[in-house]
Amino acid sequence: MKKRMLIMLALATVFITGIGAIKVSQIHTGMAQMAKMAPPPAAVTTALAKGERWQPALGAVGSLRAVNGVTVSTDLAGIVSQIAFQSGGSVKKGDLLLKLDTQQEEALLRAAEARRDLAKVNLERQRELVKDGAVSQSVFDSADTEYRQAVAAVDEAQALIARKTITAPFDGHLGIRQADLGQYLNVGAPIVSLQSIAPIYVEFSVPQQSFNQIAAGKKIRLKAAGLAGEEFEGEITAVESRLDDATRNIRIQGTIQNAESKLRPGMFVNVEVLLPETAVISIPASSISYAPYGDSVFVVKDKQVQQQFVKLGATRGDQVSILSGLQEGAEVVSSGVFKLRSGMPVQVNNTVQPGNENNPNPPNM
Repeated sequence: MKKRMLIMLALATVFITGIGAIKVSQIHTGMAQMAKMAPPPAAVTTALAKGERWQPALGAVGSLRAVNGVTVSTDLAGIVSQIAFQSGGSVKKGDLLLKLDTQQEEALLRAAEARRDLAKVNLERQRELVKDGAVSQSVFDSADTEYRQAVAAVDEAQALIARKTITAPFDGHLGIRQADLGQYLNVGAPIVSLQSIAPIYVEFSVPQQSFNQIAAGKKIRLKAAGLAGEEFEGEITAVESRLDDATRNIRIQGTIQNAESKLRPGMFVNVEVLLPETAVISIPASSISYAPYGDSVFVVKDKQVQQQFVKLGATRGDQVSILSGLQEGAEVVSSGVFKLRSGMPVQVNNTVQPGNENNPNPPNM
């Protein structure tokens, strides 16, 4: 009986061992099949984190203003007798622009000159007589006064004629003529705009928080719509003495040489105040995975990706600077980050790369 039980126990052990071996074999087979069914590694492009020196800039929107700019007009009424300029031309200081009719003033001048000449002759005669004692000193003094009054009358007539001769008060560029030959101009009527634009002022405002980054002498750079691809450089020449009560912004004035006169008063421009260079680690902006709980990048190691949280800095074109969380030389995924998770295998294919320019210039569509 005992022998029979041992035999049955041995057979049961052999049976259970056989069943276990079969199940282990089935599990390994299933795992192998599952491995064959696993998705292929994700295809990504990568870029190396580069250590660079960037020159950060403080951006603002500004407006251009002429160093000297006026609308030329007359302070006396009269009829236009001569126009000596062309619309859109350039003039030098003192160049004749326009003359009003001065026939009446010239007649008054001739009469004043005649009275002056007569008064001068009379004065000389009285001078000789007073020397001889033929007339009193008071008579000579009266003659001298009459002569000086006659001279003043001549000067007044000449000044009146000069005020009807309009000349350029400074070098500059003329606008469109607003007066015609033979037209009667009232006092203050506009004749033409005159602007001095080389150099030219740019005026812009920055918030109070940026006040310590602004100072006279700092370099500025600007771009203007309509002048695509062109940059103009200058420097800050003046800082307003107080902040605006409503906006808490401070007004800044810069000067641009504008040697080719491409910039014109009234233009809106994008202004950058150039700040001291700083050392940064830069990567393509497409490498950043943005999330409410923190921005991150995926670093490639041994054909797998590891997610690393980073602190972002300034951007420049297609690039973004990393303040912390990433080492120089790290290989980061530059496209395809939206489909990745930490530990996932990847296949790198850098045949086609996303934009990574610090000053991209896309073609106009």
